[in-house]
Amino acid sequence: MKRDFDLIRRLMKDIENIPAGQRYTDIAYLTDYDPDTVYAHIDLLLNAGLIEGKTINLQRGIGGVIIKGLTWDGHDFLDAATDDTLWKKAKESILKPGASITFALLLEWLKTEIKKKIGIP
Repeated sequence: MKRDFDLIRRLMKDIENIPAGQRYTDIAYLTDYDPDTVYAHIDLLLNAGLIEGKTINLQRGIGGVIIKGLTWDGHDFLDAATDDTLWKKAKESILKPGASITFALLLEWLKTEIKKKIGIP
């Protein structure tokens, strides 16, 4: 499975919108993705330390999730990736098909572009 940065961004936006004290558990609304793909991406976010929570593992794979929310690093990434115009530019320049990019490089690129946008050298 390849990482889908659009799905990652969408999941993080949805998780950020959970009211304090509630948990993110239902992925049924993500009808344009199969559940195994969504769960695999949530597992990536957990392993990267961008969200807090756990997966519910079954013999056939992940069967559910209980997500508490974003971590500090998760908020930092989402703050950098929220702007739709900047995200589109990222997809056209560094997330284009066939390009090999790390998450850290994507985050640094987004931060650099934000600095340019607001006039910080």
